Amino acid sequence: MLIRVEIPIDAPGIDQLLRQTFSTDAEADLVQKLRQDGLLVLGMVATDDTGKIIGYIGFTLVDVNGDKECQWVGLAPLAVDSAYQRQGIGAKLVCEGLDSLNECGYKAVVVLDDPDYYRRFGFTKALPHTLTCKWPGMEAYFQVYALDNGNLADYSGLVKFSSYFDDC
Repeated sequence: MLIRVEIPIDAPGIDQLLRQTFSTDAEADLVQKLRQDGLLVLGMVATDDTGKIIGYIGFTLVDVNGDKECQWVGLAPLAVDSAYQRQGIGAKLVCEGLDSLNECGYKAVVVLDDPDYYRRFGFTKALPHTLTCKWPGMEAYFQVYALDNGNLADYSGLVKFSSYFDDC
């Protein structure tokens, strides 16, 4: 298995993986729109020995209280082919992604997903940091992770994802 930054030729394989992994096409459509509009900050793939894409993680810029220069990103989506799940591929994608974002100077990552899964990487609930997302009732799932260049105390308020996330 190889984990690397996605390249343009990976787009069809990523699209296929997302359409197979999720119950709707929303995530695949989201990634296509983010990519087309240049809103993907980082995409990473896991490939098997034949080069087939078996995992994907994407990161996109978010803003905090309208500050588009805050250097925060949102993690979405994370997907692993069902035949390869429970082998640590998702965890490796998350770790590699966080390392790459650190190297690029980003300050924090937010995610709206299972807190039990993301806690092991150092994500914590966002609400105690006075950070919220626009989707009501999601406080238990909205989490944040400070990267090496970031200080969570520097920001508070509404974390806003691209409007494309409204369709997910």
